[in-house]
Amino acid sequence: MIRVPQYIVGVVPVAALLAVLGMQHIAPPPQAVPCPPEDTPAAPDSFTVALETTTGPVRLRLYRDWSPHGVDRLHCLVRHDHFTDLPVFRVVEGFVAQFGLTGDPATDSLWAEAGIPDEPVRASNKRGTIAFARDSVDTRSAQLFINLADNARLDTTTYNGVTGFPPLGRVTRGMEAVDAWHSGYGEDISQDSIRVKGRTYLARNYPDLDVIETARIMR
Repeated sequence: MIRVPQYIVGVVPVAALLAVLGMQHIAPPPQAVPCPPEDTPAAPDSFTVALETTTGPVRLRLYRDWSPHGVDRLHCLVRHDHFTDLPVFRVVEGFVAQFGLTGDPATDSLWAEAGIPDEPVRASNKRGTIAFARDSVDTRSAQLFINLADNARLDTTTYNGVTGFPPLGRVTRGMEAVDAWHSGYGEDISQDSIRVKGRTYLARNYPDLDVIETARIMR
């Protein structure tokens, strides 16, 4: 059974989490994200992203007409090396594989405040499609998921005032590598702990996570 609230990314600033957890000091965040929502260059109409992962290469084809704001943001993330050494922290068999938290609290907090505008669903969440995760209105930022099955219900799911998760593109090669990403931890990993404790939390508790090692744009 799909439980949508667990699937949705809770976009909570690190400062708020620290207040809840009684922690007072973190490193100061960077000054700004590289491509703010109001000033992100338009991506090409379509392009390929080559991912190198610990289970093998993956190729994604992105289509700007499916989700202009979403594809522009993904293009920006790749160009600014967001996907370098990026843990795949949530893999639920028969559902989704999710990634996008860097494990650097300052960086993740900054991206959490840089959501892009919501858009209608123009393509279905079929197996192999990629889309942004979100929490509520205009909170798609830097976390994405690849559908491991046909998840048509995500086209029409309404949660926190927003309907649907617009796909950006699809896996064209290497779906077997995506299927091989470690799924043994299921839903156990706390996104809030990643945001506060960073890579230390993952390394100590979840050493078998697979990683997106690099990403580059191919025309």
